[in-house]
Amino acid sequence: MSDQKKHQYIAIAGNIGAGKSSLTGLLAQHFGWQAFYESVDDNPYLADFYEDMLRWSFNLQIYFLSSRFRHQKDMLQKEISLVQDRTIYEDVEIFAKNLHQMSLMSDRDFNNYEALFHEMSYYLRPPDLLIYLRAQVPTLVRQIQQRGRDYENSIRIDYLERLNNLYEDWIGRYPHEKLIIDTDDLDFVNDKEDLGSIMSLVEQRLYGLFN
Repeated sequence: MSDQKKHQYIAIAGNIGAGKSSLTGLLAQHFGWQAFYESVDDNPYLADFYEDMLRWSFNLQIYFLSSRFRHQKDMLQKEISLVQDRTIYEDVEIFAKNLHQMSLMSDRDFNNYEALFHEMSYYLRPPDLLIYLRAQVPTLVRQIQQRGRDYENSIRIDYLERLNNLYEDWIGRYPHEKLIIDTDDLDFVNDKEDLGSIMSLVEQRLYGLFN
């Protein structure tokens, strides 16, 4: 089976407001892939977490981890090419780690959580290509404001900076195929040339002569 015919698994990673969901949809439309989006609204711990982060951070992250593991397992059982908005790796490498560093998750809980993830990761197939959308905090703030979600109004700049630092550390260590796209000077949602340049990069990585 040629590379162009095999089922592709693409994942998009990036900070809040980086444009993951937008690019997921645009890639799905362009390549004929099925898009899978993260769902946070059905997490039963979310409201409790915002009331008492220290008490509920472990429960919240365990639910995200198990939910995303189940979601990814179900996705990859389908005989289709797909693109995924956010990855399970970001749960442990970014969000749980940030809660731990902010002393909102205890050492004991974080070590337990991390050990569980590493056991689960043995059964995960890594994406054929991970696309990391890199954006500086001013870009993230502008795009968060543009989409106007009420629950994102309270996101602090220093929180976005902490997440960006964790993303940079993680992406530098990520051992599988990856494509890093600096988005500060791109508008792939409204500019066809910018979008076309991203599509070309993705095609080159997936179907290039030397792959």
